[in-house]
Amino acid sequence: MTPSPLVSASSTAQPAVALQGWPLLRLGFRPFYLGTALLACLSVPLWIAVFLGHVSWQFPVPALLWHAHEMLFGFAAGVVVGFLLTAVKAWTGLETARGPLLGALALLWLAARLAALVAPYPVYAALDMALLPAAAAVLLRVLLKAGNKRNIPLVSLLLMMAAANLAFHLSVLGAIALPAMTALYAELALILMVVCVITGRVVPMFTRNVTPGLVIHVSRRFELSLLACTALALALWVLSAPAPVVLAASLAAAVLHAVRLWSWHPLVTRKRPILWILHASYAWLPVGFALLALAQLAWVPPTLAVHAFAVGVIGGLIIGMVTRTARGHTGRLLQASRGEMAAYALVIAAAVLRVLVPAVQPAWYAWALEGAACLWAIAFAIYLAIYTPWLMRTRLDGKDG
Repeated sequence: MTPSPLVSASSTAQPAVALQGWPLLRLGFRPFYLGTALLACLSVPLWIAVFLGHVSWQFPVPALLWHAHEMLFGFAAGVVVGFLLTAVKAWTGLETARGPLLGALALLWLAARLAALVAPYPVYAALDMALLPAAAAVLLRVLLKAGNKRNIPLVSLLLMMAAANLAFHLSVLGAIALPAMTALYAELALILMVVCVITGRVVPMFTRNVTPGLVIHVSRRFELSLLACTALALALWVLSAPAPVVLAASLAAAVLHAVRLWSWHPLVTRKRPILWILHASYAWLPVGFALLALAQLAWVPPTLAVHAFAVGVIGGLIIGMVTRTARGHTGRLLQASRGEMAAYALVIAAAVLRVLVPAVQPAWYAWALEGAACLWAIAFAIYLAIYTPWLMRTRLDGKDG
């Protein structure tokens, strides 16, 4: 199931209940999509400017750790929270968080992002560690009340993400003998598992619904095998297992994800950008696992695989889903405008610059980083320009949400 309606409601429909409160705080996607898009737009250019020596900034943690952490626990995890707060309401018919509670969650996320720039480290860590457990508690209460046991594993993933965040901060503080990057890689792996679960549910359904007569057979045995292989490959990588073992598991995962994507008939989406972006972004999963396998042979640096996952898969799917779900939940047609199509293309181009250009021509590394950062920032600036007015106002059809 998906939190996004497949068609928008009539703009003349009357609200079933009296609308209350500021529109921004009526449903989880509104503040979290806007906040994470702003973070994506500003933080990546700042990181590249600091990394290349154009700007000097004193972060509470080493700059590389700040960048990786904010992209994973600020940007990606923030989108996951906004998506799940919206999705669980759609799946159960019960309110998750709105009004003051939603505002408190959003302000907690924002406070941690600001603290990551200017606050003493203990303040930053305390604020940053609070959001995921709080969101998990809100979602678990609703799912248990509705008897919706099928989606409780998604709450478990949030708690595992919270554990990875705790491990990161304890590592930075020197309280545990664990490299901080290991905790960040664990978070990346968990987000990729969320991606695998959610895309497996929604992408085939979206594709079937807009393609009359298309049959997509989803084998439960294949899906479980794919998820198990993906989890194994990622776990072996995070835990620094012997290179031949990681290589074998990564190659198997790459093949399975390529087979899964092909079974979804991606070529039929060429004329539907709002669907095409989901298929194109998912294609970076087998690419990422293939690069991870090559990294075990020392043929490419492992950061190429990391950014194939982070920019190509996560970034691409996020720009696709935050447009699709926001359109549906503001009562608009699920048709991408030229601006949105430009944003999709820019994120995919950013992934190509960040991952494939350095792989082919390492001498262009600095140029590729600058170019990728600019394209990425422009993509999310386009999102903000289009969606900020929409998410600050009541739905077009007058309904709540």
